[in-house]
Amino acid sequence: MILVESVILCLVFTIMVYVMSRNPIKTLYNYPPEIQKRVKTLKEYKDEIPTEENKVVAKVLASILFLIIICVLLRFINGYTTFVQSFSYGFLLWTIVNLWDLIVLDIIWFCHDKHFVFKGTEDMVDEYHNYWFHIKGFFIGEGLALIICSLAALIIHFIL
Repeated sequence: MILVESVILCLVFTIMVYVMSRNPIKTLYNYPPEIQKRVKTLKEYKDEIPTEENKVVAKVLASILFLIIICVLLRFINGYTTFVQSFSYGFLLWTIVNLWDLIVLDIIWFCHDKHFVFKGTEDMVDEYHNYWFHIKGFFIGEGLALIICSLAALIIHFIL
């Protein structure tokens, strides 16, 4: 079951990333800091750059969406009812998708696809190939997983 659910979640996550990536400026805050700084100075992007508030709202909404998906998956598809079961399996699934995001979507795809390069930043090849930025993002994602999976497990254990 873990294999099937992991493949489905990675596929769904990949589709979400693909849809969002059609307009890279909307995902500017997912780029390394030096690229963000340069893009913010370029006149052609001046009126398109998302605000910090937009960034926070998007991250909160994504976290709520992930919380709902994990709760539904763990409780109603897998039938978990305890905190330990829910947290353990949820964290494992999250980590698998997070690794997929790091290796396939970030390091293989993002770092090497010219579609993600903003006009005016073509000379920043080293920043686009900044694997450490994505590795740090993986660990941030794991920290977020601890919070989201704990909340999901608490909801499942006490409410659902």
